[in-house]
Amino acid sequence: MSMTSDDRSFLSAAAFAVSMAALLFGLFALIFSNANSGPASAVGSTVELTVTLTDFAITPTELTIPLDGAKITIVNNGNMVHNFGIPELGLISEDIAPSQSATHRVTPKETGTFAMLCTIAGHADSGMKGTVTVSDEAGSSTAGSTGDMMGGQPAQQMTAEQMDAMMDEVANQFPAKTEGLGGQPLEPNVLPDGTKEFDLTASIVDWEVAPGKIVKAWAYNGTVPGPELRVDVGDRVRIVLHNELTESTVLHLHGVRVPNAMDGVPPYTQEPIKPGETFAYEFEALEAAVGMYHSHHNAQIQVPNGLAGALLIGEMPLPESLAAEGITKIDHQVNMVLNDAGTIGLSLNGKSFPGTTPYSMKAGETMLVNYFNEGLMSHPMHMHQPVGWIIAKDGVPLQVPMPSDTVNVAPGERYTVVYLAKDPGVWAWHCHILNHAEGTQGMFGMVTAVIVEPAT
Repeated sequence: MSMTSDDRSFLSAAAFAVSMAALLFGLFALIFSNANSGPASAVGSTVELTVTLTDFAITPTELTIPLDGAKITIVNNGNMVHNFGIPELGLISEDIAPSQSATHRVTPKETGTFAMLCTIAGHADSGMKGTVTVSDEAGSSTAGSTGDMMGGQPAQQMTAEQMDAMMDEVANQFPAKTEGLGGQPLEPNVLPDGTKEFDLTASIVDWEVAPGKIVKAWAYNGTVPGPELRVDVGDRVRIVLHNELTESTVLHLHGVRVPNAMDGVPPYTQEPIKPGETFAYEFEALEAAVGMYHSHHNAQIQVPNGLAGALLIGEMPLPESLAAEGITKIDHQVNMVLNDAGTIGLSLNGKSFPGTTPYSMKAGETMLVNYFNEGLMSHPMHMHQPVGWIIAKDGVPLQVPMPSDTVNVAPGERYTVVYLAKDPGVWAWHCHILNHAEGTQGMFGMVTAVIVEPAT
């Protein structure tokens, strides 16, 4: 049956009437809903906060959110994976890659103050923690401090003069006096059969990382890093570990050839050394090595907290080809243990700037540096002097020395580098991941200096 023009006009009018009725009904329902709902459910009243993660800080360190909840956007501005949690409020985010973000809604069930932190092992101890206060005042929120990873006043609120003054104040403290000096040589007890015996005690001590910053360090013989152990190729070696920690531990000799039973990896090569117990590691130094010793039991906590040290076997030969660069002998030798996590945090040999140790040379002198990375991330180490020469990787001499003014040391790696001092002055020496070394309050963390005096 065909439809007339009158029929079409009638249907169009009917459709228009139905549409208008639906629109009026929708508007009425929306008005009624808004009139009978509280401010927390209204879209415009939702509290939205932003939390920034860096290596290793959460900014702001204090949050205040309303009892009716908030939406939190978490931004990772660090160089490694982090997450964000308020465990008592049921929030633990997914792991967030660098330069990525995530958004979560948190709805508290009670007022109070609760801990917020990065739950990845060792990150909270390095500074990624703070507090959240839940208030019963609907719609209230505070973002707290928005300073950089050093804390303090935000850069955007400072004048240039204020920032310069803060940087100068920190720089002028260097080298600041702190209690404790790690990595010092430990003389062995030579047994009647010629065995060189070293006694190590693992315990928790107060350790001053930077001026006034005292942390609970897990230390060998009370220092971070532990004492330097040095033997010759062919020596019989015995390392006796006494455990005075509150948990079990072991000792792994990283980069050193030992019998399997002496490898320090429970439960495969030994049972863990329980609190109050002792274990002796015995081996013959078969090969030259630039090695490390550290825990291999709950290592993600124990090592960053300080249980690490240098173990050197034999002498590193100096390549003859470096004579063409003016390098014919070694005048100074330095072990530099890198860390970035745990209670110790960003540090060189257990200290953070301005508490780090400066090094002195005369123009024309050379310094051999063994870098040991006991941290959780890579560190490109850069000295403000002419190029250094890498002569060994993980204790193995290179056939051809490689020039490098920035040496990237990954976790577990060791690099041996020779530097030749040429020009007098105070030369900075630091990790070139810049937020490991400098912020709006000046230098911090993985920074020291080489002081070159004129040749006599």
